Amino acid sequence: MRTNNGNIRNIIISVYFILIVAAIISSTVFNAFKNLTGNPTLTFLLVLFGFIGLFLLVHWISKYFEYDSDGMKVIVINKGLLLSDYLNYREHKVEFEKKNLISYKFHNYVVYKTLVLYIRSRNGGSKKVHFNVTLVDRRKLRYIRQSLRKMIKANQK
Repeated sequence: MRTNNGNIRNIIISVYFILIVAAIISSTVFNAFKNLTGNPTLTFLLVLFGFIGLFLLVHWISKYFEYDSDGMKVIVINKGLLLSDYLNYREHKVEFEKKNLISYKFHNYVVYKTLVLYIRSRNGGSKKVHFNVTLVDRRKLRYIRQSLRKMIKANQK
């Protein structure tokens, strides 16, 4: 089975655009925020750090996810959603044989979802690998869960 969340790229670009436009609008109507605190410098810093925090949160959450279990090997890739064609500074790729999968877990936090894979390493131990699946559709997550469950069931026989 092969799946990814490549269609989410346009939504993330739109969110970045909305954040930038909101930051520009809030800086031009700065007088509306002057009643937030008595000090205008403090008000400016609060608004600035608020937008920087939102921008970093979107950057942290937005990752491209690809899952490929066709053939004898499983390939799972996480990489940055923007600029990933030019700079692969956030790429995380794991390739392993289906027989080496020990177990898996999905963690669902408030704004962040992860897939944790436990893979048998070459020295006999296990390796724990995390992947960001926040922007993957529920239906696709269900298919990934079915595929992983099928592999574990085959490994237990």
